[in-house]
Amino acid sequence: MENKEKEPKTFIHPKAFEPATFILILLTSILGAIIGIQLISTLGVTPNTSIIGALIAMILARLPIRIMQRYRSVHRQNLIQTSISSATFGAANSLFIPISIPFVMGKSDLIFPALIGATFALFIDTFMLNRLFDSNVFPAKETWAPGVATAESIFAGQKGGRKAGLLGLGGLLGILGSMVSIPMSALGVAFIGNEFALSMFGIGLLLAQYQIPLFHMELSAHYIPHGLMIGAGIVALIQAAVLIFGKRKSSSGVVEDDSQFTRSKASVRKSLALGYGMYLIAALIIAIITGLMTKMSVGMFILFVVYASIAAIIHEIIVGIAAMYSGWFPSFAVALITLLVGIMIGFPAIALTVMIGFTSATGPAFADMGYDLKTGYILRGNGKNKKYELDGRKQQYISGLIAFTMAVILVGVSYHFLFADNLVPPVSKVFALTIKAGASATIAKEMAFWAIPGAIIQLIGGPNKQLGVMLATGLLVATTNAGWAVLVGILIRIIAHKMWGEKADSVMINLASGFIAGDALYSFGSSMIKSVK
Repeated sequence: MENKEKEPKTFIHPKAFEPATFILILLTSILGAIIGIQLISTLGVTPNTSIIGALIAMILARLPIRIMQRYRSVHRQNLIQTSISSATFGAANSLFIPISIPFVMGKSDLIFPALIGATFALFIDTFMLNRLFDSNVFPAKETWAPGVATAESIFAGQKGGRKAGLLGLGGLLGILGSMVSIPMSALGVAFIGNEFALSMFGIGLLLAQYQIPLFHMELSAHYIPHGLMIGAGIVALIQAAVLIFGKRKSSSGVVEDDSQFTRSKASVRKSLALGYGMYLIAALIIAIITGLMTKMSVGMFILFVVYASIAAIIHEIIVGIAAMYSGWFPSFAVALITLLVGIMIGFPAIALTVMIGFTSATGPAFADMGYDLKTGYILRGNGKNKKYELDGRKQQYISGLIAFTMAVILVGVSYHFLFADNLVPPVSKVFALTIKAGASATIAKEMAFWAIPGAIIQLIGGPNKQLGVMLATGLLVATTNAGWAVLVGILIRIIAHKMWGEKADSVMINLASGFIAGDALYSFGSSMIKSVK
């Protein structure tokens, strides 16, 4: 994708702490956190608010007030959309869901310690993404589809013309399609992402949709998707390690070196080691303040701290890989897997309650900030100026930290009122019921059995296609009709390339961005209306 936007001659990126920008970052962070808390507690969903943040900045930029002209900068708009999106997912998925689990379990004394643990996990999670984005493990040039959609929306709002027309048409079709329950984001992603990875994602979605007529059973009831993800996830982690310590080949067979990324292999190794160390310390602190030391043997306590920290980092990597390729992240499903494994290890219920709150806080913010950094990467020229790219990414990271701080404050002051009205996310109830129900040897055998084909499929596809992870993601996400949208989109893409070659890319990217943006706007609007009602 080409970016003809000229960077400032001074190559100085707008700063997050500039007064006008900082004020709007604060306001949109508060708005995003409120939206996230409200919708996750009433409807159990978290909408993508990136487009909303960009629209707010665009509207303000057109006001005939001198100070508002600053918001005409696409880079300031990028900081604003980063803040609102970070606050939404941070407040809802990384904070409110984890603290709801002890409430549902009847362990109200663990709510505040759970908030402390989730806060640790949230900030470490995004620290890791900032250090790993545009490395050979999480390349900036990969799909990150919602990030592409936001960038194209910002460009269209800035320049108008043919690009804006295509985006507007795609947005209209995205809204209309969503109104009749067509998953337009899935169609849009198919126009942008890796065809092999998305084909497996689409197959997984269709298998989940038609599991009863095809297999005469619910696959999740037999933990088949979970087993596939375990096998594929283990191989994916091994493949990631090979990438970090070995050589990576692109899809064309060319060996990639550090010069193609803004993060070197040495930096990635250091970041992973540092991140794990931070998770280990955080898990130890949470285990101590929740009194687990007095409720478990020394050996079990040490095992718990090690397992919780490993599960946290594995959770964010698997969720990040799925988000990068598909635009979806099966955070709940992967967290449920780590919970089931924890049950099989034999941790007591109170330890599992603490652990799942901590580990489930990683992943969502990691994935969402990946989308935001992809938006900034495109707006800043696709990494052509490394110094400018890194400076811009730093400012986005600062915007995210401001947003997360506001999210922590708002969740901290509001959870009492929400719990008093018994408003908790549905996924928190699932985690609590799973802990209470426990696990059996049958579940362990089923997951272990299905881990084998998951590992084989992932191995066949290699790290550039992530076939096993994407198949399992489709089975776990299980969005109705999304599989058809993905596969039809890939077919349209193949036909368009056959007829018009590379000329079709620009048109398809703009239409796809419109599909995703329209779907996000409709999802946001309809969710807000339902919440108000």
